[in-house]
Amino acid sequence: MKLSKKDLETLKRAVDILENPSLTAKITDFIGMPIEKAFEYLPEKWSAKVGDATHLALKKSLDISIYSMDISYSGTSSNILHKVLSVASGATGGAFGLLALSAELPISTTIMLRSIADVARSEGEDLAEIETKLSCLQVFALGGKSKADDSSEIGYYGVRAAFGKSITEAAKFIAEKGLTEEGAPILIKFISKIATRYGIQVSEKAAAQAIPLIGAAGGGIINFLFIDHFQGMARGHFTVRRLERKYNAEFIRIEYDKIKKNQK
Repeated sequence: MKLSKKDLETLKRAVDILENPSLTAKITDFIGMPIEKAFEYLPEKWSAKVGDATHLALKKSLDISIYSMDISYSGTSSNILHKVLSVASGATGGAFGLLALSAELPISTTIMLRSIADVARSEGEDLAEIETKLSCLQVFALGGKSKADDSSEIGYYGVRAAFGKSITEAAKFIAEKGLTEEGAPILIKFISKIATRYGIQVSEKAAAQAIPLIGAAGGGIINFLFIDHFQGMARGHFTVRRLERKYNAEFIRIEYDKIKKNQK
């Protein structure tokens, strides 16, 4: 078995995106200081507020992914439209800082989820499938290390492996009982695992928007960087899944690892 030239180039782009996330660097370039310095502008007990906002945003996104995600449309993804909406949402966060995070983050996360779903659909995913919807949510866990990660490179497939059982269990639970029991341990575990990783990017976003003089315009730009990052992660993720369906999962994993090794 051999990848076609087109598929090989597509996989190379996916590997580059998934293994070299650049959100932190882009935010740092925009604010003109190390992101660690920006954290000094956050108020006391900011971590708990960011954590609460992250969990709330993901819970709302889970509801939307299961019950109200449009599965009838087919075609290319509307990346620009979602970027415009995200920038508008980010302007609110930039104007009011951390105080607005609990209100703004669920909105921007929902916009990003719909954009992620758009990308998934354009790569041939069936959004009627619960597993696909949960895989859209999983994208929020891509693109950065959690505090639980050690110094080793966990990588894209490492994250997928870490979520494999959680997605299977959550999909089975939702198929049988829906979201009538949102406090069920299986769903709490799934949301918490995503929040642990997504919360890192949210914290960086909150820190950048807390800098004096960032304002509404700056908040909009930060949200542009935010959604651009996750649109890229989604494209890489669902490109790999499409190629796994076209060839087979084991073969694509081997080819992925070869490309990753050669890129170092």
